[in-house]
Amino acid sequence: MIKVDNISKKYGRLQALKNVSFEIEEGQILGFLGPNGAGKSTTMNIITGYLSCDEGSVSIDGIDIMEDPKEAKKKIGYLPEQPPLYYDMTVQQYLEFVFQLKKVRLPMKEHINKICDMVKINDVRGRILKHLSKGYCQRVGLAQALIGDPPVLILDEPTVGLDPQQIIEIRKLIRDLGKKHTVILSSHLLSEVQAVSDRILVINHGTIAADEMTSSLTMTGRSTEKLDVIIEGRKQTVKSILAKIDGVTAVDERGEVEKGCFEYIIDSKRDVRRLIFRALAKTDFSILSMKPVERSLEDTYLNIITGKYESEGDADNDSNI
Repeated sequence: MIKVDNISKKYGRLQALKNVSFEIEEGQILGFLGPNGAGKSTTMNIITGYLSCDEGSVSIDGIDIMEDPKEAKKKIGYLPEQPPLYYDMTVQQYLEFVFQLKKVRLPMKEHINKICDMVKINDVRGRILKHLSKGYCQRVGLAQALIGDPPVLILDEPTVGLDPQQIIEIRKLIRDLGKKHTVILSSHLLSEVQAVSDRILVINHGTIAADEMTSSLTMTGRSTEKLDVIIEGRKQTVKSILAKIDGVTAVDERGEVEKGCFEYIIDSKRDVRRLIFRALAKTDFSILSMKPVERSLEDTYLNIITGKYESEGDADNDSNI
């Protein structure tokens, strides 16, 4: 549905993007992350046609955004971080204006009613936009992005200003929209991206730093560096054995979980599970459980942007096991 092919962009001497390429399948929700100045906004503006790239191309459903911008933009609904609202209009007037501006051919009344139901703004349709809370303005901004039922939605910080209940509702709406639309979601709230995205793409210093499915991202990047192990036996002796294993960098004893059994968090440079098993097999101590500690998305994200992240394949290549 969306194909970004080798795009580059400079602002004077600043290289904002360098040879960025990725594709997004129909019906996929992509979480787009990156620190300030990484090139995230530039990429999104190029995809929507607000900016041109110096090199490369972007196509929406097979239509090049630069060669045929009018047709390509018909397929995009865009919610920028600051919703493009006319604050002297009522909600109803504004949505009708956007409908006409987009030259939508659907029945206007039924279409706007459907969208207002979806984003839950029926109770404020007669109110002037400048009198609405920021949360409601954000909902109206999302409503204008949905007008015309575009197959692609690009949402930049869609839950800014919403209260916790509204955030939950908008997240559910985004997940529902992902069943019929291709969605790019940009947010600084990593928990939000993790909650709704099928896939996460991280951009840093103008290049793609990571691109993986959400379900696997936190389990890659050397996920076996930290292990949660429960071992039956004298804790001081066990800690001493664990600390001597090649590759182990730290052993944190977390307390007794049942009589004579203690929990340990083990940090290591590589996968040391087999070495732990072999070391304890030579003793009378028993391993009751051993599992990788799943990284939080925050941990993985920080590793990515600081250059400490490695894909699962790279981590395996580092291991001597």
